[in-house]
Amino acid sequence: MFNKNPLLKIINKRQAGEISGIPSYCTANELAIEALLEQGAKLGTEILIEGTANQINQFGGYTGMTPEDFRDYVFKIAERVGFDKNKIILGADHFGPLVWSNLNEKQAMKNSLELVRLAVRAGFKKIHLDTSMKLADDAPYERLSDEKIAERGAILLAECEKTYQELLKQNPEEVRPVYIIGSEVPIPGGAQEEEVELQVTKVSDFENTLRIYKKKFEEHGLSERWGDVIGVVVQPGVEFGDKEIHFYNREAAKELSAALKKYPGVVFEGHSTDYQSKERLREMVEDGIAILKVGPALTFALREGLFALSMIESELMSGNRAEFEATLEKVMLENPSHWQKHYQGSNSGNFLARRYSYSDRCRYYFSNPEVKAAIKKLFTGIDSFISHDLLLPGLLRQYMPRQYKRVRDGEIKLKADALVKDFVVAVAEDYNFAAGF
Repeated sequence: MFNKNPLLKIINKRQAGEISGIPSYCTANELAIEALLEQGAKLGTEILIEGTANQINQFGGYTGMTPEDFRDYVFKIAERVGFDKNKIILGADHFGPLVWSNLNEKQAMKNSLELVRLAVRAGFKKIHLDTSMKLADDAPYERLSDEKIAERGAILLAECEKTYQELLKQNPEEVRPVYIIGSEVPIPGGAQEEEVELQVTKVSDFENTLRIYKKKFEEHGLSERWGDVIGVVVQPGVEFGDKEIHFYNREAAKELSAALKKYPGVVFEGHSTDYQSKERLREMVEDGIAILKVGPALTFALREGLFALSMIESELMSGNRAEFEATLEKVMLENPSHWQKHYQGSNSGNFLARRYSYSDRCRYYFSNPEVKAAIKKLFTGIDSFISHDLLLPGLLRQYMPRQYKRVRDGEIKLKADALVKDFVVAVAEDYNFAAGF
């Protein structure tokens, strides 16, 4: 049966000699998703939105959502902003035993099978089968073999296929999922420690991954599904951490890029591409890294916008302010579990890291009720000044120069939420440039 998955268009275009890719937006932040879908509606493009296994799983993840909940959450935002939900591609990132690596193989894989089953049933059409992590009963001082990684991956794909066949009985037009494999997988959310030098994936390792996975597919009776594997996660030499960015160097990745040409049915998926310049992102797509994962950079930009709006608020009001910055700091100090292991400097250093670190741990707190209330109050207060024509253009230009120009030129509305969301749009524009939209 012909696979109508829209992500296959990337493969087809590249086989025809075109430069084609797609941004993969890995975020559960409501304002960020709103911004992405609003921009997508203007462009008329498909939008790939992904959730990681630690964000969404059968036990709720840190968002409290199952895959079905996440789907409904994204679709509700799409309905609100007028984006065609049929153009949303839902992706499952790091789906496998990531959050159960402390369990033995039997229990961790049982949980993983349930997770991918729920993802397929919920309509996720891009699934990253990540089995690269050791489990509790794996040999602690030995490298996890490619055979074991691929064996577990094949078992998960078999469950996905079984679930898809169940969906087909209900809807003969159900689109088949596609899959991402690969064992050189950066941790979600960026590196925790500074790395002096990143090692680009060796060609032999990339080709070995394909060879062993294909072999395992055959052993599990999945040979016909090999064509549904459209991407391999590799390390092309990009990463970010607390205060450093490893920028893409196409010279360092040229051998890996050249090797991909022998396998026209797949592309590379690049993780941790956050904070790369649009020119480097474009080079990545040209070199075969056609799926560009980005997450923390979106909420980092959102935080920048909220801080800028807070500065405008402080100029306009002497009392009864939303105090967004202070509220965010208070909540992060009261609940340090999402940042404490990542920021280990002095008190003053940690204060700055909580606000400005590239790893953007404050994103975990945007759904906190106090933080959400502060954002709402900030927007309401600024919009009140706007409605009374009290927000001077020069004040907007001082703290939001890009947004000032876009308001001036009629590209965005002079509204508090639109001003802040445009910070996210600025990030997305770099990815759209790179992908060839």
